[in-house]
Amino acid sequence: MGAMTQLAPISQRIWDMKYRLKTAGGVSVDKSIADTWRRVARAVAEPESDASAWAERFHGAMNDFRFLPAGRILAGAGAERRVTLFNCFVMGAIPDDMGGIFEHLREAALTMQQGGGIGYDFSTLRPKGAPVHGVGADASGPLSFMEVWDAMCRTIMSAGSRRGAMMATLRCDHPDIEAFIAAKSMPGRLRMFNLSVLATDAFMAAVRNDDAWDLVFDGTVHKTLQARDLWDRIMRATHAYAEPGVIFIDRVNRLNNLAYCESIAATNPCGEQPLPPYGTCLLGSVNLARLVERPFEDDARLDLRALGDLARVAVRMLDNVIDISNYPLPRQRHEAHAKRRIGLGITGLADALILCGVRYGSPRAVALTEEWLATLEREAYLASTELAREKGPFPLFDADAYLAGEYVRTLPPEVREAIRRDGIRNALLTSLAPTGTISLFADNVSSGIEPVFSFTHTRTLLLPDGTRREEIASDFAYRLFRRLKGERAPLTEAFVEAAALSPQDHLAMQAAAQKHVDSSISKTINVPADIPFEEFKDIYLHAYGQGCKGCTTYRPNDITGAVLEALPETPAPERRSERPAEGGVVYMTQPLNRPDALPGRTYKIRWPESDHAIYITLNDILQDAPAGGQPRRRPFEVFINSKNMEHYAWTVALTRMISAVFRRGGDVSFVVEELKAVFDPRGGQWMNGRYVPSLLAAIGDVIERHMVDIGFLPHPASGGKEDGTRHRHCPQCGQPALARMEGCDTCTDCGYSKCS
Repeated sequence: MGAMTQLAPISQRIWDMKYRLKTAGGVSVDKSIADTWRRVARAVAEPESDASAWAERFHGAMNDFRFLPAGRILAGAGAERRVTLFNCFVMGAIPDDMGGIFEHLREAALTMQQGGGIGYDFSTLRPKGAPVHGVGADASGPLSFMEVWDAMCRTIMSAGSRRGAMMATLRCDHPDIEAFIAAKSMPGRLRMFNLSVLATDAFMAAVRNDDAWDLVFDGTVHKTLQARDLWDRIMRATHAYAEPGVIFIDRVNRLNNLAYCESIAATNPCGEQPLPPYGTCLLGSVNLARLVERPFEDDARLDLRALGDLARVAVRMLDNVIDISNYPLPRQRHEAHAKRRIGLGITGLADALILCGVRYGSPRAVALTEEWLATLEREAYLASTELAREKGPFPLFDADAYLAGEYVRTLPPEVREAIRRDGIRNALLTSLAPTGTISLFADNVSSGIEPVFSFTHTRTLLLPDGTRREEIASDFAYRLFRRLKGERAPLTEAFVEAAALSPQDHLAMQAAAQKHVDSSISKTINVPADIPFEEFKDIYLHAYGQGCKGCTTYRPNDITGAVLEALPETPAPERRSERPAEGGVVYMTQPLNRPDALPGRTYKIRWPESDHAIYITLNDILQDAPAGGQPRRRPFEVFINSKNMEHYAWTVALTRMISAVFRRGGDVSFVVEELKAVFDPRGGQWMNGRYVPSLLAAIGDVIERHMVDIGFLPHPASGGKEDGTRHRHCPQCGQPALARMEGCDTCTDCGYSKCS
């Protein structure tokens, strides 16, 4: 199927913002998307003896968005910058001593500095209250150290352009598991982490049988409770605020091709790559939506030969990335080269089904998903055996042990024979990752294996003069249907959005895909806000029963909000706004000018450790009023004063920095989030019956209260409701368009993704 006549504007913008190579001064090196393909192809072909010929083949695979290397590869390959081309890592096992803990914190910081997301298992740390021998103290527990990691991640994020992403896991039998389950009940806590419980087969059996369950550390039983009660705690927390997820860790290890030489206890931030200590996550996706022949016709079909050819080229490309990439740590390089893991997956599945006239989640969709992924699996494994014959198998390859693996035994006989004869270059080959940003880049195809979230929605273009223009963004399959069938043609039954699907539809697709994926799958099962709890908790039991390696759901709730609302099927005309909508924000390219006089308020707070009160003055600027209304206010500057000179230097620096941010415009509410998330290692204070973790957090509370009072932020009691629906605002563009997809927060407006 050929390319669309014109790439969607959001796709052009994603390319320009994220993947287009530019000099440090902002001058574009890549003049076109074709230049980006050529740059990446040349860089990835460097390890080949016939580099120019392979560069042409790699370029051909990426052309027309048929194969999409992950974002780190698109942005960094051939850029001559010291960055990693790997998306994510699982870090080393944390030793249960202070020196080892902070050495691992250092490793995490170095990894995140190069743009890599990280996963950690905190089960190795002794529980809160356990004695620390030799120092006469009690342990603070794994959650306290997760707070330290969280602060590190925020610090690294504030120094760079990529928002940090981390995964924390804890075993279902760890004595602090109850506190871990409840950690996200407090808004803003551990917000740089995704959380998942490592559920063992023994635990799932105990849940089924309603047996007693011991919480144990280092051979000592700290508490016994009913397994079903603990399961209900996990489910009620997930029902209430979408975390923690569940990883069926024994199944992960049992089905691991490398079970003979490694043990897994954590995943990358979005869960599609369970990895051993210092394991690396290297991703790329074949775009199924570009491989459908005769779309919307009765005989529409996916070109399986083209899928196989792309899979073979993609395996070689990703294998070469292992050799050309930088690595934050030597141990990560060693792990990657010893096993040569790659994660080849797909995107555009839902759109491909629509082009073939098949409803997502239907029996026919399940059958096609299995057929398409079986083809990808077979061709990827055969390509890796051919690479092994040419370049050698991965160093830790043991033919007998590898072929005895439970997953490998399910491969086609010809694949197993090729492995026995030639070895295999890559220990694991397939993974279904979040593809939110690269799918937007690829002309807004459906993301990964997820259903289409909405076929049309509004998005906001932020113009250089500070005004906004709202336009309609639409899904690839929807636009192609309208182009081929006309604007008035009724949509087929295959055009089903995520909100119309049942949890069983989601699970059927995830389980079908998992049969032909040797690693794991990043997927979110979006459920309605009013789903009964008893029905909700059964989703996870069904996921376990159907062979999934993990499960993540998202239900709109008061803590994390709700996802973007889709438009009706008939889109509204494009319109231009010279002022922000009610409650909206505007990004500016130049600071606002300061009038001679500004309205404002001064607030007084007393911090228990300070002898003198602290006075915080916030001044506002008036914006143009809506027709017949009053001028709106937005924060413009802040001043912090106190007689306590101990605070002088940092309060001056803080006021100058915050005021500079305010004057640039945009969604400055993140200032509140950052201040409120700061904790004092010496401990916080109780103020007005509430624990405040630091003086900076107290200042953040004041700024937030002021923003609410002037109408810049919604009142907390409303749950952030706007137009009758709770929205989550994107941290990058400020628009209420943040959706939970593939276990990852993704903005359907500007393309921001926490995970890619």
